[in-house]
Amino acid sequence: MLKNYLKLAWRNILKNRFYSIVNILGLSVGIAFTLLVAGYIWAEVQVNRNLRNADNQYTLDITIGELPRALKENFPEQVVNYYRWDGIGTIVSRGDKHFTENLQIGDTTLLSMFGFKLMHGNASAAFKDPFNVVITPKVALKYFGTTDVVGQTLTIANFNGQTHPFTVGGVLDNLPKNSVTDMFVDGRGDIFMSTGATQFMERTTNGWNNPNIASYIELKPGVDPKFFDIPMQKLIKKNSDPQIAATARPYLIPLKSYYLNGTKRMLYTLSYVGLFILLMAVINYVNMCVSRSSNRLKEMGIRKVLGGMRGQLIRQFLAESVVLVLISTVVALIFYLIARPFFSNMLNSEMVGFFSYPWYIYLIPFSFAILVGLLAGIYPALVLTALRSVDALKGKLATVNEKVFVRKSLVAFQFGTALVVLSSALVISQQISLFFGKDLGYNKDLLIYAKPPRYWSGEGVMKMEAIRDRLIQSPDISDLTLSYSISDGRVYGSVNVFKHGADSTKAIAVDPIVCDGHYASTYGIKLVAGTFLNATYKQGDELRVVINQSQAKALGWSDPKKAVGQQIRVTEYQSVLTICGVTADHQFGSMQAVTPSIIFVNQRYVNLYRYFTIKLRTGNLQQRIASVQKLWDWEMPGTPFEYQFIDDALAKMYREELRLQKAAYTATVLAVIIVLLGVIGLVSQSVQKRTKEIGIRKVLGSSAMGISSLFLKDILTVVAIAGVLACPIAWALMHNWLADYAKKITLSPGPFLLAVAGLSLLTGGIIILQTIKVALSRPADSLRSE
Repeated sequence: MLKNYLKLAWRNILKNRFYSIVNILGLSVGIAFTLLVAGYIWAEVQVNRNLRNADNQYTLDITIGELPRALKENFPEQVVNYYRWDGIGTIVSRGDKHFTENLQIGDTTLLSMFGFKLMHGNASAAFKDPFNVVITPKVALKYFGTTDVVGQTLTIANFNGQTHPFTVGGVLDNLPKNSVTDMFVDGRGDIFMSTGATQFMERTTNGWNNPNIASYIELKPGVDPKFFDIPMQKLIKKNSDPQIAATARPYLIPLKSYYLNGTKRMLYTLSYVGLFILLMAVINYVNMCVSRSSNRLKEMGIRKVLGGMRGQLIRQFLAESVVLVLISTVVALIFYLIARPFFSNMLNSEMVGFFSYPWYIYLIPFSFAILVGLLAGIYPALVLTALRSVDALKGKLATVNEKVFVRKSLVAFQFGTALVVLSSALVISQQISLFFGKDLGYNKDLLIYAKPPRYWSGEGVMKMEAIRDRLIQSPDISDLTLSYSISDGRVYGSVNVFKHGADSTKAIAVDPIVCDGHYASTYGIKLVAGTFLNATYKQGDELRVVINQSQAKALGWSDPKKAVGQQIRVTEYQSVLTICGVTADHQFGSMQAVTPSIIFVNQRYVNLYRYFTIKLRTGNLQQRIASVQKLWDWEMPGTPFEYQFIDDALAKMYREELRLQKAAYTATVLAVIIVLLGVIGLVSQSVQKRTKEIGIRKVLGSSAMGISSLFLKDILTVVAIAGVLACPIAWALMHNWLADYAKKITLSPGPFLLAVAGLSLLTGGIIILQTIKVALSRPADSLRSE
């Protein structure tokens, strides 16, 4: 019997090919997108969960370098293990290959604590020698062309211009995404060395006055992490400087949830979008099923006259519905396989392959298909099979006509969802345009940045300044600055500033930009009072500083001119500093935060730098960059010229917003596709039912456009109602989203009206294309139709 139901279901699907294809496409698109979203969420949720003993591991949110080791020594019954690391970027070489790599200097517990496996090498001996390193397969292939390279050497530079050969002690197996090796802003850590090399690298992970060291501890099962809140405060207060102890408030965050804390907003947003897209597809399918049900009245009557039982007819309807949804699910899985690499690349996330999920995951889409098939088929099954045979043979079904309101309500929901997604995508795009726009307080056009070798000493800074002065003579370079920071919000810690002679306890937290005298001119930052740091260093310039308007106001000078010549102190520095100028505020960090108070400190004072930022002249950019690279290679042989535009730095800062924008665009396209597929199906069905009416209207003198307007009126009225309901919802959602930004666009009716107008035009075009053929046909053909 089941075989007979399935055979009949397949025949009916083939008999109505057009409607079957429309149904399958609409439903499969919705299912595929939901599967892709679910795959992305699954991948994000698995981050850190594959680490050994992840249930008992914690990261210290704010910590001091010495604290994890002290916890292990003072609480051996509660603390099993710890790991600390300091991340740097430095030049790594082998032969004529030179690249800037992300490098972790950490405890030797890296492999044992987190369970990272080695593809090659012995884990117990990997860090035995202080000048051993463990590398990823990517690094092994980049420098050696193979992964079996244990015993080979790489030359690594420190921050004093010295180099030393490091022996490869192990090659990691492919690492799962995690918050231990992936903590770098500009990529994953690829080279790992032990703390035995800290003296050569001139870094340290120890010390009670050493903040900003990434730290992890592993507790014994059952130990409450809150137990350490008070002991950590006591240890810091006892051993650290008072200024550090006053602000340090470390606490433990479960490693399994640490990564998700920063991505929850994105995951929730994608979940809601995916569910609504799926709901649109399901509603579209149900609507088509209900609309098509009245075409089978005579079939039901004949089946009943020939002895068909109601239960058999119900099962037949349900079988057809389930088969159609199962086919849609299979097509959706094919779409998933094709689209997964593109979706993964779009969201910059490594989604697992389709056959890498646990076995029970594969039951979900097919269970869902059966459930949707049953729900979609139950209405026509119950209504049509309940008719008396004589009514069915006559084609009488009043309830079908009475359900027009229900069908239009479902269509309105689809249009409303599409309008919310479309208008939201437009608003998100406007805000992202603000991120990369002209109103940033500086000119980012033609700006590129690259990392020179780090010689963090007075002699090293002088050497880099001499190179800067020679590079700036190039006809391809308009200006050039040496600095620790670019306009991505990353600074050398934060410092506390107060007026000289005032109470130091009232110091104001400030972001320091360590730079030379070319910084303002290179970035095009405007001065509102005084002068900037001298372009050419003069004796005593290291004691001159520049502040921005926000800092001037915070210190009590509403008139920037009154700040020039004033003396200030920085709690972290020893000297009295003199303000020589005040700049206009510029957007240094993310627009989520208010414009920070900034102090520009001469790099001669702290001997730190990370970037050359180059202002190119207008013209052929590729030729100018090629010319700059030749000069770079001449001045700094062995230093890779790995440049990026400032827009690239902004893209890293706003990566979550850019992900959301891409996801919104994708969801918009899919939502519109589903809506239009539904319109195509419903209008085609309506045209088929009203063919004879169309013929009569033509005989009575109606024009082709007049006939098309009958269908336009019905659908566009639904679009208008959907717009009235959807626009306030979209406005509220976007108003809430924009509330997280200190600097944001002003919401206007424009995006919402554009969404309604755009969707109306698309829908109207589809309707006209579908109806114009029938409207232009001969009336005689329409009148003869049955």
